[in-house]
Amino acid sequence: MSKSRSSKPAKWNPAEYAANSAVQQGWARELLAKLDLRGDERVLDVGCGDGKITAELARAVPRGFVLGTDASAEMIAFARKAFPAAKIPNLEFAIADAREIPPGETSGKFDAVFSNAALHWVDDHEKFLRGAAAALKTGGRLVVSCGGKGNAHDVFLALRPEMRLKRWCEFFRKMPLPYFFYAPGDYEKWLPKFGFKIRTLKLAPKDAAYAGADGFATWLRATWLPFVQRVPENLREEFIAAVTQRYLAKHPPDAADNIRVRMVRLEIEAAKI
Repeated sequence: MSKSRSSKPAKWNPAEYAANSAVQQGWARELLAKLDLRGDERVLDVGCGDGKITAELARAVPRGFVLGTDASAEMIAFARKAFPAAKIPNLEFAIADAREIPPGETSGKFDAVFSNAALHWVDDHEKFLRGAAAALKTGGRLVVSCGGKGNAHDVFLALRPEMRLKRWCEFFRKMPLPYFFYAPGDYEKWLPKFGFKIRTLKLAPKDAAYAGADGFATWLRATWLPFVQRVPENLREEFIAAVTQRYLAKHPPDAADNIRVRMVRLEIEAAKI
């Protein structure tokens, strides 16, 4: 892969993601608990995706307000339809790049900035932190979990040799870096720079399990879009099957026919000074 710092935006299928993101939702609910909400906070959810967790946030702050943002127009359209203002009046969605928050007239208005399983898609985390600091009130909280250094390493070990084969290599020439997995040391420098006091900063192993070969392939299809979408549509299923078989050759199903993937999350809790 090229070391270019950006990639063509992935074109998401929100319905497919919503149906195949149980692992991410589980992590998000763990993160929600860390917010310890009273019920009257204003919360900004960055990288809200299909809006499912954003809606849970809104229900947790009935006297507050939640704004969910995502760079994907498809995701925002899906979220607005699935969770309309008529049903959840304290919830709004907006198309916004994580590097360009706060959107609109929102500076200094939020009690918390929340982001789950999104920031590893963002190539400039310092821009995100600058925006998060601007969006937060003094004392406001930043609560983030995203892919961290070493995340899904075994999947990359299955992908890379397959990508180099004559069958596929032409589709991956000069491929930009699609994910950005950072370590605590990076954020130790960045958080104080943007006026944050660190409360928690760590890499956390978070293994994921998928139901057999089909479940693993479905996960690749739904979320590894920067790789899958470089292959012509008529060849994608062949590519996904090949990567799946490479992975299973070294990581066979367990006794319950689950395929396990070693994930690493970068977990961040900080307060705006």
